[in-house]
Amino acid sequence: MLLEEQDRLMKNCFKYILIQKESFLSRINPRFIVLLWGDKSCINSQAMKDIPLYAYKDVTELGRESREALFLSGQQGQQDVFETISPDDVATLIYTSGTSGTPKGVMLTHRNLLHQINNLWDIVPAEPGDRFLSMLPPWHAYERACEYFIFTYGIQQVYTTVKYLKEDLQRYQPQYIISVPLVYETLYSSIHRQISSSSAARKIIALSLIKISLLYMEAKKIYEGTVLSNNPVAPSFIVYMVKWLWARFVAAILWPLHNLAKILVYKKIHSAIGISKAGISGGGSLPMHVDKFFEAIGIKVQNGYGLTETSPVVAARRPFCNVLGTVGHPVKLTEIKVFDIETGEALPDGSKGIVKIKGPQVMKGYYKNPSATNEALGQDGWFNTGDIGWIVPHHAVGPSRKCGGMLVLEGRAKDTIVLSTGENVEPAEIEEAAGRSNLINQIVVIGQDQRRLGAIIVPNNDEVLAEAKRKSILDEDGELAKDKVMNMLYDELRTWTANCSFRVGPIMIVDEPFTIDNGLMTPTMKIRRDKVTEKYQREMEALFK
Repeated sequence: MLLEEQDRLMKNCFKYILIQKESFLSRINPRFIVLLWGDKSCINSQAMKDIPLYAYKDVTELGRESREALFLSGQQGQQDVFETISPDDVATLIYTSGTSGTPKGVMLTHRNLLHQINNLWDIVPAEPGDRFLSMLPPWHAYERACEYFIFTYGIQQVYTTVKYLKEDLQRYQPQYIISVPLVYETLYSSIHRQISSSSAARKIIALSLIKISLLYMEAKKIYEGTVLSNNPVAPSFIVYMVKWLWARFVAAILWPLHNLAKILVYKKIHSAIGISKAGISGGGSLPMHVDKFFEAIGIKVQNGYGLTETSPVVAARRPFCNVLGTVGHPVKLTEIKVFDIETGEALPDGSKGIVKIKGPQVMKGYYKNPSATNEALGQDGWFNTGDIGWIVPHHAVGPSRKCGGMLVLEGRAKDTIVLSTGENVEPAEIEEAAGRSNLINQIVVIGQDQRRLGAIIVPNNDEVLAEAKRKSILDEDGELAKDKVMNMLYDELRTWTANCSFRVGPIMIVDEPFTIDNGLMTPTMKIRRDKVTEKYQREMEALFK
């Protein structure tokens, strides 16, 4: 089934190329094209007549012929001279997804990629025979770095898609799953749907035990020293000892019930998901409620951070120190600093600013784009990620003593909404909180008139209808009026974002989900905020008025 899916995707890809031949083929001026799968016979177009087209079998055959010719020349006493490849030569060009602008060609060198191969084992201590399940695009930097690492260590790789994820998890029972946050959110929602659909007694027991496990984990973090804090001043030893003793007491009370939950509830979840060692999340922000849930049920999810420009991994949570809310410590030989957005000065630990990176995995530059290269790297060699974050201060004692040096991200600088009051709003906080609602499928927060915040919402129609039935607000014909949907979603939004720093005003409901196919999501399933706001700009302007 997966091969059929790949064949379909390949054909669609070439249909797009052929349709866009004037703007695409002429712009890139390709010397040849290689089909990774499929047959050349499915490509029949005038646009391709002057471009050599190779199937994968053709490439392997050319390699065999070249090897035989080299061997024969050696036997005949001929001496061939080959151009030496240096570590700083470009190994690949990968174009950025363009979530906030025009895609740029990232030049990654052999040294960049080798850094990942040599250092990812600290994050994923996999062993030969382990099985990885991945559903990332094969051209994505995250997937490619993982593949190079996996095959170097003799590990089995299984490829899947969103459609077959659940089936393949049960079938292959992987030790690790490599994916983006949306997959873990999907698994989280699927588990909760299964719990909700069970009998009333089982549902109450399961949800109660999960709440107890969440409380147990919160107490455990206090005495283990993994509670996040951006306060540079260490807490009083006496105050901490009181908290430590109380946390120990609470954990001791809850521990038997937590273990009971493992037997009654979590064992079945583990069997269904089959991730025996860890899930590795990257390519976006992992919502805290999803992170906490998997920790509570005993499935380790390690969140990492990186960009195409950094090959991509620059930081990740380690198996032995998996602190929620962070993206962990930097990878070996990597420096991370936080700089003031306005002055450009380096900030002390605990202060929020622009995250910059220096290390052997940082790109050579953008292909044929020196101005963008200079803007991103600067004269000092620090790569500007465009992300906002802070580094956890080091403390010898206290509830955050094991978190020192870890990076915490809070959003993209380009996504920051500056209100007319001068206040800066990070929409990611509100979107993450609202995303916990079963009624909200997708949400994008905007600041249209610079005084108030608004939101574009794609509702979860099945859940909205079910909620309307529970509240008995359906019309006589069994339909739900749009104004009632609007009121339900606004109430839901207000409930889930009650603890956020800012409130959302007007909302707009759209029926079409944000997808890769309609250009509103990247291949790694991140919403393209600029494209969404551009598409619905007129409607939102009218709504704000």
